Amino acid sequence: MNLSTSSMLIILSMFSFISAANIHAEEKTLSFEVTEVAPNLYMLKGINGSTGGNLGLSVGDDGVILIDDSMSSSLGIMNDAIKSITEHSIDFLINTHVHGDHIGNNEYFGKAGSWIIAHKNLRRHLLDKGVQVQSGMAPAPKNSLPVITFNHSMNIHLNGYDAFLFHTPKAHTDGDAVIHFKDVNVIHSGDTLFNGIFPYIDIDGGGSLRGFIAAQERLLSLSDDQTKIIPGHGPLANKADIKSSLAMLKDSRNTIEQLIDAGKTEDEIVDVNPLAPYHSKWNWGFITTEKMTRQVYKGIVKDREYSKQHKMKHEKHMNEMKHTHDHSGKGV
Repeated sequence: MNLSTSSMLIILSMFSFISAANIHAEEKTLSFEVTEVAPNLYMLKGINGSTGGNLGLSVGDDGVILIDDSMSSSLGIMNDAIKSITEHSIDFLINTHVHGDHIGNNEYFGKAGSWIIAHKNLRRHLLDKGVQVQSGMAPAPKNSLPVITFNHSMNIHLNGYDAFLFHTPKAHTDGDAVIHFKDVNVIHSGDTLFNGIFPYIDIDGGGSLRGFIAAQERLLSLSDDQTKIIPGHGPLANKADIKSSLAMLKDSRNTIEQLIDAGKTEDEIVDVNPLAPYHSKWNWGFITTEKMTRQVYKGIVKDREYSKQHKMKHEKHMNEMKHTHDHSGKGV
């Protein structure tokens, strides 16, 4: 996975927004709210400001599993929240994707002896592109790198639970991992779900509108009315929240697609403000209604380009196969 400069600038913009929110919230105490979603399985969510993405924590006789590790600036209060649940160190750390508000403390936990698990594209990104620092990009510290990676899926059997990790291709990024605790009907979605707010789809980082929708459709297929979903951002979610997000995404795509087919440019579509019906509920500081409109526009264009290229490759392959067959036939 190769993140472009524009993609990194967008991610930095998100971190700047989060930092601004933290400064604004200094009058209150920034901390993590701990919610037990199943016996010895917890959701940790930042309150009174943003701490980064939502965390998952599994605690038991077999060890401690942490899902994501927030921003580096949140290390202290994150450790305080973890210690309120267990005094044991983190044995396994699962990264849901590459963004720094979710893996900002990888190096800390890696140095402490945690085994870091992630999709193979996340490790490749860190090796190829490094990590963002104040002066720009720097090589990723060795201790920040995942040491266990997977391609499509893997299982972890600890603390009496079967945790199924699976990859959602070209969704939020091209290295997303979703964790499904089948036994207790709990899912950690990473950033394939922003609950109740417009999502960020990192198109330059390998994500896609089509893949993001497909990821949520898979989440929906795994859910029933009792399922608890820890989203990447937002409050604890359920099946109805996924349905709501999917409906918004599909309607936004269809509406903007019609405007594209009518010949309107990106700026002209923004001027029409086609997502106005969603503004009051879904708009937020980082992904505003305008940004969501532009994001969906770019997503549709990119998906169409991909479909066209895929079709051309398929036709070329079929023609080559036909040529080989015809040539072989003449020699008989």
